[in-house]
Amino acid sequence: MDFVFVGGNLALDFAGTLKWRRTRAEELLRTPGDLARWSVEAGVLTGEPPLDGEDLRTLLGLREAVYRLVAAALDGRPWPGEDLGVLNRAASAAPPRLTLGPGGLARDGGAAEIGAEVARSAATLLSRMPAGVSAGVSSGVSSVRVRECARTECTRLFVDRSRGGTRHWCGMEECGNRVKAASYRSRKKG
Repeated sequence: MDFVFVGGNLALDFAGTLKWRRTRAEELLRTPGDLARWSVEAGVLTGEPPLDGEDLRTLLGLREAVYRLVAAALDGRPWPGEDLGVLNRAASAAPPRLTLGPGGLARDGGAAEIGAEVARSAATLLSRMPAGVSAGVSSGVSSVRVRECARTECTRLFVDRSRGGTRHWCGMEECGNRVKAASYRSRKKG
C-alpha cells in the first residue's frame, strides 16, 4: 500500500495526498500512474484506469478545491465560489460503473468517475459540517466534526469520530507517536 487512509472520508484522504502543505509540501500524486494506484487503494475503482497528464491536472485541481472548501468551513468562512463550482461540476459526472460477476463487484471508470466519487464524498461531508450548516446549508442530518491534525507541520484533515470529540492526530503512526515521543523526551530533559 502506497497511501495512507486516515481521514475517515474519501475526499479528506484525497486532499491528504499533498502532505505538509505549510512547510515542505510532499506530493504523493506525481504521475497519472500514482493517481490510478490511489483510486484502487482508496476503493474507488477495482482496476487501475488509463489516465493521462490532463486527467492528473484536473483531479489535482479538484483535490485543491476540496481542501480549500473544507479549510473555509473549518475557519467559519464562506465557501470560495470558484472551488464550489469545481466541486459541483465534478459531482455531476456519473459515478463508477458497478458490475457484479463471479469474481465479485467491479467498479470501473476513469478520471471523471474518480472525480465524481471524490466530489460527492466532499459535498456530503461539507453539507454536514457545522460551519456549512450555520452558513444556511441545511442537510437534515447530524453534523460531523472535521479537524486538522494537531501536529504543527501536518495539514491532513480527518473526521473526528472519537467518543468525546477529542482526537488530535490524523494518525498515531505518523503524527501522534512523534508528538508524544517528543513531549516525553522534553519532559525527561527537564
